[in-house]
Amino acid sequence: MKRRKFLQSLSTVGAASALSPDMVFGRSVPNAQYISLHPFIAANPEAVFIKQTQAVSRIDSAGKHTAGKNLARQLFVTSDNGGMPISTLMAIKPNATCLQGPAIDDRLGIVTDPDFMEGWIRGMLDLGLQGEQIYMREGNLLRDAYCPDNQARTWYDRIAADTGSHLVDFDSGRDMTARGVARENLTEGTEVIWRDLPDGVVFRRIGFLAPLNADNAYNINISKFKAHGMGMTLCAKNWQGTNIAPHLHYCMSVPRQFDRGLPAGHINPSYRSDVFTLFRQHLEAGVPRWDRPGDLDTWNSGPGMEMWSQKTLDNLAASNPGLHVIEGVYGRDGNWMDGPWVNGQLDVNIASGRGNARDFMTNVVIFGLNPLKVDMVGFWLSGHEPGNVGLFHSGRDRGLTDRINPHSVPTYLWNDDGPELVALSSLERTPILTYSMQRDYDGQTEPRWHLMNEPYEYADDPITAVTSTEGARPEAKVLGQNYPNPFNPATTIQFSLPQATDVRLEIYNNAGQLVEVLTDGHRAAGTHAVSWDAGRRASGTYFYRLVTPGFQETRKMVLVR
Repeated sequence: MKRRKFLQSLSTVGAASALSPDMVFGRSVPNAQYISLHPFIAANPEAVFIKQTQAVSRIDSAGKHTAGKNLARQLFVTSDNGGMPISTLMAIKPNATCLQGPAIDDRLGIVTDPDFMEGWIRGMLDLGLQGEQIYMREGNLLRDAYCPDNQARTWYDRIAADTGSHLVDFDSGRDMTARGVARENLTEGTEVIWRDLPDGVVFRRIGFLAPLNADNAYNINISKFKAHGMGMTLCAKNWQGTNIAPHLHYCMSVPRQFDRGLPAGHINPSYRSDVFTLFRQHLEAGVPRWDRPGDLDTWNSGPGMEMWSQKTLDNLAASNPGLHVIEGVYGRDGNWMDGPWVNGQLDVNIASGRGNARDFMTNVVIFGLNPLKVDMVGFWLSGHEPGNVGLFHSGRDRGLTDRINPHSVPTYLWNDDGPELVALSSLERTPILTYSMQRDYDGQTEPRWHLMNEPYEYADDPITAVTSTEGARPEAKVLGQNYPNPFNPATTIQFSLPQATDVRLEIYNNAGQLVEVLTDGHRAAGTHAVSWDAGRRASGTYFYRLVTPGFQETRKMVLVR
């Protein structure tokens, strides 16, 4: 299989931004009272963003650390005029599952990169947060008889020690990540956060590792860009590790979860018939690969994947909103250490356990507020067609996404000089092979290691987000107020276009003199943002004007030194 560079650089970063990314995005206010997500992301909850990173290899610790640190500093804003209290707990869920074996490079791609993760926490500390309010939680982060030599635990213990953040530090001293019985006598708020789901398809009650989903916490889900048994294990899959054991064992049948101590009252009494009804509906609707033989308790079959999908969607439905991230500084194919590579040669038909997985420098971080839409873009960028993934069909049925077509999701490159709306088809893809839902039945001979990339007709999805209608005249435009305002030294200006058109965005001083042109050219339909770094310009009132054929609008902003 031919490998291609994942992303080409689509914009040139200005000199000031290249020297210091937070010159443009940074909003840090000393001794601020509030923290919030970047306003452009908050205002576009249906969008997905892609940040290109610059690490030169999987073991480029400095490059990975810098990528995490700069991005965290760009995505959060501190201020004195609104948002979450600066004391809000940051509850982070990395992919840091049990990782047996010594600290060797070929195991890195199994977990969220520890250097990136430490950099992310350092970025949050730079914004004024304290280590004691940052919590990393992972339901599979064990060190017991099941996983006695957990390298991931060693890496993440180091992060916690170096940054002052929490890994497992409950007041009672009990390690809630241990395998065993889900206990109702756990301390609410410090050990477990209980959530009831009266309409859950499988779960009716789920326990989350505190402070995940606490009222005084903000959830941050940082998954890994890697293949697994459901195609790719991205945000939706990673979030199941927020649960206490044995809720978190979604790949197990419910009877096995009962054997491990899951209380019967935590499960929908009619879960089997309800899940099977949904499976039959999806099978009859033609969900691809849902005809793979098996039953509800059979992993990697149509009915079994319907069961996994409904557990996963129950978990998302029970959770508070937050930021969902796919760390893809490098991506991994195969399944953990197993994969299609033998002595550097690709063998897509090699049996399980005979080959090796492999990491590829993809240098990308994907993020947004809707985990299913973030995952759709992640699947597409990894060479898969999301319409072939049953999870997304089930998620649309349950109202957790209004679409499954990744091309209809507004997608932005998160450049250092502002988010840039792009057509997803303009980005190159890195094929990440999986063993999921192999078509090896009814006379089909799909290789064990494959892409779920057969064409899919997205007939029911909304109109594509990025269009290229040449010559069309917009009927209306929206020029938003810059943020922050007042500002020093940088601010972001947002505008929306119903159709593609020529756009010019100008900056004038209080004397009416043109001081800068921020953009001048053809722009696609959709919402755009442009940042202005006022540099050494004097304090005072400035005006920005949006000009398109037949339309112009002007707004005021204030630079305060």
